[in-house]
Amino acid sequence: MRGQDLLSIAQLTAEDVEHILQTALSLKRDGGGRDLLRGKTLALLFEKPSLRTRVSFDVAMQELGGHAVYLSQSEVGLGQREPVADVARVLSRYVDVIAARTYSHQTLLDLARDADVPVINALSDEEHPCQALADLLTVLEHRGALRGVRIAFIGDGFNVAQSLAEGAALAGMRFAIASPEGYGIPEPVLRTIRAMADANGATVEVHETPADAVRDADVVYTDVWASMGQEDTYAQRREAFAGYTVTADLMAFAKPDAIFMHDLPAHRGEEVAADVIEGRQSVVFDQAENRLHAQKAILALIASEHAL
Repeated sequence: MRGQDLLSIAQLTAEDVEHILQTALSLKRDGGGRDLLRGKTLALLFEKPSLRTRVSFDVAMQELGGHAVYLSQSEVGLGQREPVADVARVLSRYVDVIAARTYSHQTLLDLARDADVPVINALSDEEHPCQALADLLTVLEHRGALRGVRIAFIGDGFNVAQSLAEGAALAGMRFAIASPEGYGIPEPVLRTIRAMADANGATVEVHETPADAVRDADVVYTDVWASMGQEDTYAQRREAFAGYTVTADLMAFAKPDAIFMHDLPAHRGEEVAADVIEGRQSVVFDQAENRLHAQKAILALIASEHAL
């Protein structure tokens, strides 16, 4: 992975995913990596605000011996005050890696095309690969394995769901999703995920009802009904997603020892009931912590001169 971009889970192989997860586990367990990125600089180029993504990347660079520079949209004006290509070429003269959080996936593709340093997708409207890798790390820690684990996603087939489905396909998991009509994973993307699943001994199921997706699940996962940039459709989405709240009654369809996951921020009483996210099955804060460890592994594998 050294020197490569990470724009999508789909660009990885099953071996890549395994390598990233094992590196993350090693760095988390040993607290190592202090010198892996000494003297290296990460640019955090963010069109959208963030808590977990910004802090976890910043701390990851510090713990690896490097440092990060945060650049907000108001400072850079990506694609507005200055063309994306110019930003990419200028930052390539200053930093060693760019992590970009953008509204449009095309912006990331344009950055990667014109940058001379690796570009990491820190979230776009199509993919959230860093979140998916942290999610897989969390499942691995709590279930002891990934292959054959059934993970049910309840909600919008948007960026988080797409990257999670791709990761599950590469890891040989049994992925199921339930979404309202018109809010599922787009069919072209679903075809790609199914092909990945077929190649790696995984399965992909699409359901209309949450109970069918959750039945016998090892992991139940949900996300907000309206992400940043979708605020103008909130009322419409709230109506469409009625009945898709993860409640204790819905969790009862899963295995008794199933875990509950959410990438946060969460809206208690909407996509998840308060007693579920605060309950004994919830691992959402382990999941949030693992953003740090997964991203340490990604950064180290992409930017370190040392073999890992």
